Amino acid sequence: MDTAAAAEHLFAHRRDRRVMVDLPAGLRPADLAEAYAVQDDLVARLVAAASFGTAPDDGPDRPVGYKVACTNTIAQDALKIDRPLFGRLLASSTFGSPASLDASRFTTRVVEAEFGVLVGRDVPAGSGPHDPDSIARFVEAILPSIEIVDHRFEDWSVGALSVAADNAIHGCWVRGEPFAGDWRDLDLAAHDVTVRVDGEVVTTGTGAAVLGHPLAVVAWLADELEAFGRQLRAGDLITTGVCTDVFEAQAGQQVVADFGPLGQVEISWR
Repeated sequence: MDTAAAAEHLFAHRRDRRVMVDLPAGLRPADLAEAYAVQDDLVARLVAAASFGTAPDDGPDRPVGYKVACTNTIAQDALKIDRPLFGRLLASSTFGSPASLDASRFTTRVVEAEFGVLVGRDVPAGSGPHDPDSIARFVEAILPSIEIVDHRFEDWSVGALSVAADNAIHGCWVRGEPFAGDWRDLDLAAHDVTVRVDGEVVTTGTGAAVLGHPLAVVAWLADELEAFGRQLRAGDLITTGVCTDVFEAQAGQQVVADFGPLGQVEISWR
C-alpha cells in the first residue's frame, strides 16, 4: 500500500476537520504492521505541523509517550475492536491541568478519564511477557488525566486498522500532577474515578475497567511494542484507556475528572 498517501489523507482530514466513512479502499492497511507504518508517517506530519503549537521553552514538537486505546469493553464494543491498540502522545497536544481548550479545534471532543503512567526506567527487550507485578518496577509515577478522542470517521464501527493508522484517533491529553505519595500503596484496580460536567456527576468508574488494572495496560504495551521493534523508555508517558463511560464535551462546559487521592484534572471548553 501507499503509506505516504494514506498518512497524507488522514492528515488532511485532521487539518480541515473533515469526516469520512473510512480510508479509501486503496489506502486501507492490510494488517497492524501497515497500520502502524501509516501512523508513524502521520505522526511525523503532525510533529512537523505542531498543530496545537508549543510554548517557546518547550522546544520543537516531539512524541512524549503512548496512548492505549480499547482497553475496556465499552470502547471495544463501541469500535467493534477485540484488542487494544496504541498511538503516540505528542508534546504539542499534551496540556497541564487546568486546561482551556478551543472546542472548534476538534472534530469531536470525546472525554475519556484515564490513569496516566510515567515510565521511570527503560523496559529491556526480551524481559517479557509482563504482568502488572513485573512491569511495576519500571513505573515511576501515576497521575490523573483526561484524553480527548478526536475522530474523523462517521461511525465508530470503522475497522481497527483504520483507527490504528489514524494515531488511534488521539486528539489531545490533559495531565494532572504525579501522585506525591507512594502509588504502590493504592489499589489502582479498585480506585474510583468520578467525572463531572459543570459540577454535576455524569459518569463514574474504576481502574478495573482497563484490562482489570491500569498496570496491566502498561504490561500489554511493553510486550506489544516489542512485537513491532520498539520499547518503552524512561520518561515515556502512557495514558491507559478510559475507565468510565464516554461522552462528547461542548463549548462552554467545564469538565473535571476526580481521581480522589490521585488528584483531579480540569478542562474548560471555550
